[in-house]
Amino acid sequence: MTEDSSQVVTVEIMGQRYPIKSSLDIEYITELASYVDQKIQSASDHSTGGDAVRIAVLAALNIADEYFRSCDTKSTLGDSLRQRTTEIEEMIDRVLDSSS
Repeated sequence: MTEDSSQVVTVEIMGQRYPIKSSLDIEYITELASYVDQKIQSASDHSTGGDAVRIAVLAALNIADEYFRSCDTKSTLGDSLRQRTTEIEEMIDRVLDSSS
């Protein structure tokens, strides 16, 4: 049998307390909850009316947008790095060929 290292951490989002069972670090879970709470508060500040579900959905869309943009940036940086690595390898090959 494997030992379950999960623990319950209670976080507060939108004034509501939520028990979260996780094996992740308590500080990390708290930081995630704080981030979500900030995003919901921001969506609420920029929304004209709406219920809690609507505001939560807007916050989720904002977080998803940040995530996708981050993935695109990493992909672009990765492509650029791969291209530069190929160029360096070709330069090294030319130098090695010319010294033979």
